[in-house]
Amino acid sequence: MTTNDLNTGEPLIDTRSLVDKVEYYLIDLFIRKKLNPGDSIPKEVELASLLRVSRTVIRESLNRLKTIGLIESVKHKGTVIKSPDLSEILQKTLIPNILDANTLKDIFEMRLVIEVGMADLVVARATPEDITELFEIVKDEIQPSKTTLFDIDHEVQFHGKLYEMTRNETLRGFQKMLLPVFNYAYSSGLINRNPETKHFLSHKELIEVLQGGDAEKFGLAMRAHLENHYSRIFSMDTEQ
Repeated sequence: MTTNDLNTGEPLIDTRSLVDKVEYYLIDLFIRKKLNPGDSIPKEVELASLLRVSRTVIRESLNRLKTIGLIESVKHKGTVIKSPDLSEILQKTLIPNILDANTLKDIFEMRLVIEVGMADLVVARATPEDITELFEIVKDEIQPSKTTLFDIDHEVQFHGKLYEMTRNETLRGFQKMLLPVFNYAYSSGLINRNPETKHFLSHKELIEVLQGGDAEKFGLAMRAHLENHYSRIFSMDTEQ
């Protein structure tokens, strides 16, 4: 069975991948209709008639769209458009134990870039309570040396708090997505190598810079704090 364009009669959907084609066609249809989050989509029977496919195909395609968070069922309203949670979607596919080393390395690099780049948000939105909590997190932390690899628990707590301080829900969700990969990078030995840098800023020193309220200085301090991670990554590049 082939679905034809309603205007030209030309084949519209290849039956070899009917559900896939219908899924993409539905997304295009919602865009052309300029549907926004909360707007109801046409009923299954209407979509089946429009695309000239069975309701079973429509239902399976809609289920796929629900899985990626593009639509949802609302009581007394039917199926409506939903603004998808990007970090939640990625979390479903980012399974550290089945990602190869290159992908893990790429994601870890992405984490480094994000944390340097979010300095402005952290400084602008930090509260005295946030600063107090950061100091509490690092109070028992050892001072860094040439070969220090921060304790994973301190890393997770401290950097997780920085993401929280951005007050950016997408960034916070993204951080939750990165954590399992970040943990795996440590436990697998992916970045467990001797860094070239002799000294880098500790978490405590970072907080002291943050207290100054200068976003540019904090961004530079964050880059210095992460220097040994960058050195490990760059040393891996030279070995390839």
